[in-house]
Amino acid sequence: MAFAAKVVNYQRSRMLNICDVDLVGRTLVESDLKMNITQSYFAERIVEEKEAEQLLRNSSIINMAGEKIIALSVKIGIGSSKGIKKIDGIPLLLVFKF
Repeated sequence: MAFAAKVVNYQRSRMLNICDVDLVGRTLVESDLKMNITQSYFAERIVEEKEAEQLLRNSSIINMAGEKIIALSVKIGIGSSKGIKKIDGIPLLLVFKF
């Protein structure tokens, strides 16, 4: 299983932007909400599941989009299904570990 990922050092924290690879390039629209899942924000490189899990565990701020990556994060105990929101049917989850 592949994911698009980008790691950014942000205010002395490690921020991870990660999504299901098939979402890159999509624009999600629902009512007055619009989210562009751009290559520049989410897809610095493609990672496999094992590396994605390591990135999830080692990041302080995580922006996730997509069913597969969110399912993986919940499975390993990072994030909660209670925090999942959807735009245009696509699940989104933000995690802050401080």
